[in-house]
Amino acid sequence: MELVIDFPGGVKVDAHFGEFTVKTDQPVVDEGEGSAPSPFDFFLVSLGTCAGYYVLRYCQQHNLPSQGIRLIERTHWDQSIGMLGKIELEIQVPSTFPEKYLPSLVRSAELCTVKKHIEKPPKFEVYTKTV
Repeated sequence: MELVIDFPGGVKVDAHFGEFTVKTDQPVVDEGEGSAPSPFDFFLVSLGTCAGYYVLRYCQQHNLPSQGIRLIERTHWDQSIGMLGKIELEIQVPSTFPEKYLPSLVRSAELCTVKKHIEKPPKFEVYTKTV
């Protein structure tokens, strides 16, 4: 996959890939216009939606109702390093959801590809090229 990143103005940064464009901006407090989520917001969103996808697919594959299920993602900052210290994913289910499937919902969310890449990060190579 190749993404093309460009700078449409201010502190906005857009990513183009396939038929999609993802627009980002910074909050006003960080000299942005607040017109779009920040790149870090998208990082957090990708984690929650990825885990949600795995929970949804588990329900679909086992003919379980997904209506009323939702995931709550909470972030906890480690002030000593200025970075995330913990991310919680709470899977909320209706009281009518069969209790015997709750551990499987947790295991399905843990299969999230984004989560796996955070746990075993890829190597990064950053360089310049004159064109």
